[in-house]
Amino acid sequence: MEYLNEFLDNKCFFVAVLSWTIAQHLKVLFFLLKNKKLNLSLFISSGSMPSSHSAFVTALSASIGLKDGFNSSGFAISSVLAIIVMYDAAGVRRAAGQHASVLNMLIDYLDSHELKLDKGLKEILGHSPIEVMAGLILGLIVAMYFY
Repeated sequence: MEYLNEFLDNKCFFVAVLSWTIAQHLKVLFFLLKNKKLNLSLFISSGSMPSSHSAFVTALSASIGLKDGFNSSGFAISSVLAIIVMYDAAGVRRAAGQHASVLNMLIDYLDSHELKLDKGLKEILGHSPIEVMAGLILGLIVAMYFY
């Protein structure tokens, strides 16, 4: 039970989860403002503005840096993790989404020629660099607010 209490009292983890939660809520809000429709599935989806993954790992890194020092091993580890996550979101996952878009066009073409396939692929997997940057800024703001 002591471990659970320590985990629940971990401010760095709390700040990271809060940052992710705020980012997910912002996705729903931005979609609502842009499209005049409520899309609650955005609460649990990847992609869109801002990057919740970037907000999550940036808030974690910033919290560790502010709590333990920017020369701590924890900050170094979390920063490397954050860089990998953000690179992946704007690079590899974004490219996979673009590939899915092309494959979906091919599926549509084949469907129109009476070759039926089950379903298309999810196209919004990654983020634009601006979406990643917005997540990074959100994570920094949330961490600085709590520290």
